[in-house]
Amino acid sequence: MRDDPHVVALVTRASEGDHDAWHELVDRYAALGYTICTRYRLSNHGTEDVGQNVWLLLVEQLGKLREPAALPGWLATTTARECLRVVTAASKTERLGTGLDDSVLFADDAAIDEEILVAERNATLRAAFAELPSRCQRLLSMIVSDPPHSYAEIHAELGIAVGSIGPQRARCLERMRRSDALAAFGEGEEKINIRGGEPGA
Repeated sequence: MRDDPHVVALVTRASEGDHDAWHELVDRYAALGYTICTRYRLSNHGTEDVGQNVWLLLVEQLGKLREPAALPGWLATTTARECLRVVTAASKTERLGTGLDDSVLFADDAAIDEEILVAERNATLRAAFAELPSRCQRLLSMIVSDPPHSYAEIHAELGIAVGSIGPQRARCLERMRRSDALAAFGEGEEKINIRGGEPGA
């Protein structure tokens, strides 16, 4: 795992009782747990059960982690084990098979690593977006909304001339690429894919 100083700092602060650091850890990795749960086809109730158990286990183990940077791997492994516990309990109760193929029941390290990487990238992009001025945040949000806003709608909402929307978008993305969050992740040069043309064109 990448030795992310931000994650290490969050784990250290959370283990010392910093509630803000704890909430940031939960926000950062909740999607990782949800993604793993979907692979096991858990119900909403099962997913909530797994999530609560994983975070309760982390409360007990947080101060005992030998390598704070390994937290994402710990969360992924613990979530997978909790999912198997729920699936096994349900199959015993219903006397039915799990209905899961071997690729789900025996997920390899590469699949888990990929899920961790996606969670880390998403958290980093959210942090980089949060560093932008509010005007850039509003512009980019309107461009990537589903469905995307037209340039005419963006002009009406933000007061940006239609001919200036593309250049302002480019400047906002460049500022995002140079953010501290992306620099720390090592992705400052990686492309951030946000549509550049007139939505719908």
